[in-house]
Amino acid sequence: MRKLFKKGERVRSKVDGKVMEVLKYLKSNIVEVRWFDLQSKEVRKNKIKEDKLSKAA
Repeated sequence: MRKLFKKGERVRSKVDGKVMEVLKYLKSNIVEVRWFDLQSKEVRKNKIKEDKLSKAA
């Protein structure tokens, strides 16, 4: 299993452009991420496929 991202690294979603933080790898290409939702002012978590993410600048 080749991991593209490390725990705590900032990544950008290719779908909507949100900057997220990597929490952990769940399977070979599924990553658990968290981000801050500005509308509801709370931290959200989600599981996203690794190929939908890129490194944030």
